Amino acid sequence: MDGMLSQEEINALLSGMSSDIGSVEPDNSDSLSDAEKDAIGEVSNISMGTAATTLSSLVNQKVVITTPVVSYATWTDLTESYDRPCVFIQIYYKDGLDGNNILILKESDVKIITDLMMGGDGTNVAGELSELHLSAISEAMNQMMGSASTSISAMLEKRVDISPPISTLVDMNESIDGSDIAPFLKGHFVKVSFKMEIGTLVDSELMQLYPFELARELYSNFVKEEPKPEPKVQPKPQAQPKAAEAVPQAVPQMQMPNNQMQSPMYQMPYVAPDINVSPAQFQNFTVSQQLTPQPENINLIMDVPLEVTVELGRTNKSIKEILDFTPGTIIELNKLAGEPIDVLVNGKFVAKGEVVVIEESFGIRVTEIIK
Repeated sequence: MDGMLSQEEINALLSGMSSDIGSVEPDNSDSLSDAEKDAIGEVSNISMGTAATTLSSLVNQKVVITTPVVSYATWTDLTESYDRPCVFIQIYYKDGLDGNNILILKESDVKIITDLMMGGDGTNVAGELSELHLSAISEAMNQMMGSASTSISAMLEKRVDISPPISTLVDMNESIDGSDIAPFLKGHFVKVSFKMEIGTLVDSELMQLYPFELARELYSNFVKEEPKPEPKVQPKPQAQPKAAEAVPQAVPQMQMPNNQMQSPMYQMPYVAPDINVSPAQFQNFTVSQQLTPQPENINLIMDVPLEVTVELGRTNKSIKEILDFTPGTIIELNKLAGEPIDVLVNGKFVAKGEVVVIEESFGIRVTEIIK
């Protein structure tokens, strides 16, 4: 052996080094501890549960979002496993938390949700995704994530608020690393997957993406270290006063049998002291002793402001009729032409009157006071 390596041995070493390089795990900055992953899952579970309730009221369908699954992903993972194109909804926190996260919905799911929101049956999904669809899903996500932020606020015991979400139709094949959508998509990030069901129309997957910084901030706010209780200072035992020695001359008048004096259970009988008891006496009340009423001083409330309302008339309309209002719609009231109008003070009917014109303003001439 001359100590030289053959070409086959060199190739084997190089191939081994290459396989080791390809299996490098992300460093600690691109990973979460088990406790952090559990906390992210719990926060997502509670917030999405509230969001599902809100979405159910918007689409008038039963919405179920199952327990989340927390994992790591890269942009390449998304492009290989998710439908294209899809809708990215960016949610920015403006109060309580620092950062943003992204919700990903399939294009077909967005069409079904927006059709249900517009009063359809969820089957009108033909055609391309338009700005109307994106605007509608942004409003839906605004209400969903707004209610989710309220749940997070109660969980973290501080105010958490979001900006209006921004929805974008994205073809992931057109982006190299996702950094043009959000900077944190360029590297590793946290992916929370949910199974979403909307009635019998949708059985799909909903994804929520977090940067690691926001995930750790959620964990630090979710798990607050309780202050350690201060050790209690035990008070120093005070010296007990010595029992006074019995003085045999204390009760010279009483002679007790020897067997009672020697018994520790013997107690001297209690003798009640003499108390003078007399019946209670009360002063008789007469009419002359009653207080005379004082005159009321109404001047004390003369400066109190009151709201005066003049009501021309009223009517009742259904929600459908109100939604049909347009400029130029005429609403018929329950008052006849020329009939006196009502004058209310703090909501109480006090007078009737008629409309007059004073220079360029309307006024009311009171014609009758209601007693």
